[in-house]
Amino acid sequence: YLVGSRGSVGSSVVATFLGISEVNPLPAHYICTNPECRHSEWFLDGSVPSGFDLPDKACPNCGGNLKGEGQDIPFETFLGFKGDKVPDIDLNFSGEYQPNAHNFTKTMFGPDNVFRAGTIGTVAEKTAFGFTKKYEEHHQKRWRGAEVGRLAAGCTGVKRSTGQHPGGIVVLPDYMEIEDITPVQYPADDVTAEWKTTHFDYHAFDANLLKLDILGHDDPTMMRMLQDLTGVDPTTIPMNDPKVMSMFNSTEALGVRPDQIRTPVATYGVPEMGTKFVRQMLVESKPSSFADLLQISGLSHGTGVWLGNAQELIKNNTCNIKTVIGCRDDIMLFLIYKAGMDAGLAFKITESVRKGKGLSAEWIEEMKKCKVPQWYIDSCLKIQYMFPKAHAAAYVISAVRTAYFKLYHPIEYYATYFTVRAADFDIELCCKGYEAISRQIVEIEGKGFQALPKEKAMLPVLEMALEMTARGFTFKNIDLYRSDATKFTVDGTSLIPPFSSLAGIGDNAAINIAAAKDAGEFLSIEDFQQKSKASKTVIELLTGMGCFRGLPESNQLSLF
Repeated sequence: YLVGSRGSVGSSVVATFLGISEVNPLPAHYICTNPECRHSEWFLDGSVPSGFDLPDKACPNCGGNLKGEGQDIPFETFLGFKGDKVPDIDLNFSGEYQPNAHNFTKTMFGPDNVFRAGTIGTVAEKTAFGFTKKYEEHHQKRWRGAEVGRLAAGCTGVKRSTGQHPGGIVVLPDYMEIEDITPVQYPADDVTAEWKTTHFDYHAFDANLLKLDILGHDDPTMMRMLQDLTGVDPTTIPMNDPKVMSMFNSTEALGVRPDQIRTPVATYGVPEMGTKFVRQMLVESKPSSFADLLQISGLSHGTGVWLGNAQELIKNNTCNIKTVIGCRDDIMLFLIYKAGMDAGLAFKITESVRKGKGLSAEWIEEMKKCKVPQWYIDSCLKIQYMFPKAHAAAYVISAVRTAYFKLYHPIEYYATYFTVRAADFDIELCCKGYEAISRQIVEIEGKGFQALPKEKAMLPVLEMALEMTARGFTFKNIDLYRSDATKFTVDGTSLIPPFSSLAGIGDNAAINIAAAKDAGEFLSIEDFQQKSKASKTVIELLTGMGCFRGLPESNQLSLF
């Protein structure tokens, strides 16, 4: 499985050389792919924000291929100017592999030196209000709204339960005891559990102990399945394919019209780029390069960066997607490259703006002296939180790879998407084809806020099914002999759903059914039930889907 990096770790070239991160933070450059040559050409003036946007060209030295690399990310984002910032190394592992990665820390540091990071669940504001109203009712009192609010405020934030961080592992140095820092406990008081958990919330001692973030993510799972289905190694996919880049601003490359798939861009199912909010950003900003997509990623994950800020500036033609403030590192690079500001001050300003602390009067004065435009200063003052460029780069690399598979290996891509991401899949509806799927989407969207949570969760899956059928692919019914337990199977230009995609059949039941079919043909429904240990409900579900057509009820032949 590929391991994705998160946060600012990609700002460190050492992390790149160690293979911790795929993001190369050096300024944009060409490098010869011939290992004997390794000729390089550099762009050190900030004129090329991302090396991935450099067109391929021949090496003047050996005639080999020159490849563009480098995202131009300042190292200070990772450790600060004086090495005084606590570095953050977060890694995204495949959800299927995450437990192995967690257990490996026991091998690295010893089982008595690693603990799951504890969390503390507190009483939420609405819950506290409910508690207060219940108390009022129980004691037959009648308080004014202000008094109910005062009592509820007293309950809000009070510890309610302890939990476990999904990916945080706390590492204890071998010369210390964990009790020097925090008590430990077993999750749910189960003394047979594999892991002990810190009793105190991690933030209570984050300055004392290191926490490794070993997070679970769907992207590496998808990449592994796509590689297995197509034989294409994701790390060899080019980042500057014009057709793939066009998918972020039109649907032409997919061979469908915007009205057919109900969106003007082709990014359904592309990580971080497929939501309604980001699709709208793509439409308004018209990105055409990898650097533009980095901006989109920064704008969509920041707070106070797009809405009421960059969105208005692009609409008013004050600036465009290339010049607007997208990621936190952009401010520092702009102030150094374009304004000629001292690097130390540029970093201070960047750190203040990205945390939402704004600008001091003397900084504004200094920025004006460096001829920084007024719109840029105003934009900085509106920002509350900004995304690191290294994090955006890791996400966009994954997005471009996904888009590549979607364009050039469509049926394998859809099989992978529906296997890994589609929890709410409606077989009967999808088998009916494009028109039925389209009607269902219109119906759910027509309900607006009144749509049920289940219907809202179905929408991204239905949108993907709509796009797939619009491109000429189809869904088949569950097949007793050809369906897999949990994965969608490719059959020419069609997908055969797995047993687990049918609501009411869990993974274990699906695995039993798939194992039973390997033992040979079923003589009857009764024979199927005995071999697969399927419950009566499962039999009814499969009967309803027409899976037993032509099979007798039992092995007994009737003579009359």
